[in-house]
Amino acid sequence: MASQVLVAANRGPLSYALDEDGTLTARRGGGGLVSGLSAALARQPEALWVCAALSDADREAVRRGVSEPGVRMLDIDPTTYDDAYNGIANSVLWFTHHHLYDIPREPVFDARFRRQWQSYAAYNHAFAVALAEEAGEGAAVLVQDYHLALVPGELRRLRPDLKISHFTHTPWASREFLEMLPDDVRSQLVWGMLGADIVGFHTWAWANSFMDGAHLDDERGVAEPCSPAGTGERFVEKAPRGPVRHRRTDVAVYPLGVDADELRALAHRPEVNDKLAALRAEVGDRKAIVRVDRTELSKNIVRGLLAYRELLTVHPEWRGRVVHLASAYPSRQDLAVYRSYTEAVRELAERINEEFGTEDWQPVLVSVKDDFTRSLAAYRLADVALVNPVRDGMNLVAKEIPVVSDAGCALVLSTGAGAYGELREDALTVNPYDVTATAQALHAALAMPAGERLERTKRLAAAATALPATEWFTAQLEALREA
Repeated sequence: MASQVLVAANRGPLSYALDEDGTLTARRGGGGLVSGLSAALARQPEALWVCAALSDADREAVRRGVSEPGVRMLDIDPTTYDDAYNGIANSVLWFTHHHLYDIPREPVFDARFRRQWQSYAAYNHAFAVALAEEAGEGAAVLVQDYHLALVPGELRRLRPDLKISHFTHTPWASREFLEMLPDDVRSQLVWGMLGADIVGFHTWAWANSFMDGAHLDDERGVAEPCSPAGTGERFVEKAPRGPVRHRRTDVAVYPLGVDADELRALAHRPEVNDKLAALRAEVGDRKAIVRVDRTELSKNIVRGLLAYRELLTVHPEWRGRVVHLASAYPSRQDLAVYRSYTEAVRELAERINEEFGTEDWQPVLVSVKDDFTRSLAAYRLADVALVNPVRDGMNLVAKEIPVVSDAGCALVLSTGAGAYGELREDALTVNPYDVTATAQALHAALAMPAGERLERTKRLAAAATALPATEWFTAQLEALREA
């Protein structure tokens, strides 16, 4: 049956496990965005989520014809998928958008890159074909993230009747970093995005970077700027080396928030209370600085630890009176640079404990196990939340901790966080590269009077919950239908 609302994303709302006896079991995906999108799609008749099969069990489910209502998994060749996901999406596009290259040595665009780029194009084409097959006449298709940047352009060629949007959950590269890409690759990337009726971002900073990059390709015949629209700037799309397509793309901003009721309910489950009791036993009556991140290079965990060490050095009065709860869950360990960064986090935490620790005080408590229940308990315990990415699409942790903190928390927030624009008035803001300034902000946060901290927390929570996931999705769907 043709679908009138479709979501396309690399990761789907479920995954499969393959038992020893060959039985396949479906498991629902976690995370606020998956939950929010799933809840929003449940309200839409004939809705479909198109995603990639990520594991051998997922691929086996596709081959057997096993599926769940409202979900279509794509069995993409594993080598093609690895080239597209790890070779391009995570090793090129992620680094480009987050400005994370080691410039003297990276990037290198050689024959291997060209092979991987062809896989990325094939991976995107597979999604476009599936969406074209499943979509009803004039359906709304909402494509998610940098993994699928070529899908709108490909899908537009296959089904010009569709309403198509693309939302990027990361930052968008500045002109200087976008120019590092080979000319033809950059043109394909921008052309693919401009196949959408609406291109969305979390912040105007990232939206403006996209528009600046689209202007960069004016002379190459990819994008031609038009008059500004109410939601942002519009562009007329041109196919690479082809004729003008008389269609416009709106650029819009939808800052994803959190669902306060759902998050607070999750944070007060019995299992979270048990974790909270265990953490309180470890922390004692000391203040708690909390961070919860994956060990992604953009999260800036090492500089955060350096700032904490400088705090203990410059303000010795905090020794024995504060504990840094640092949840640093390993991420993308199939990439060597991520394994090295994860190890650097562990080693620095150990050095801080060796330098300052005493028999009854461990300055840093690091958790490397992906434990959402423990994270929620840490949220509730937080006196200070440290969120200091160098460059991030949104960073929902900055919004989640003020919503569930039991006694209110002071937020130390870097200017590189996507949440900075919404939360800066009530946060202590820092340059993510300035370790000394971050240490000073941690000191100010720890010393903040309880009344001021509570009032700031209330305002932070109000801003954080302005556009929770279901409303975030619904707002985009409504705008797309009207485009």
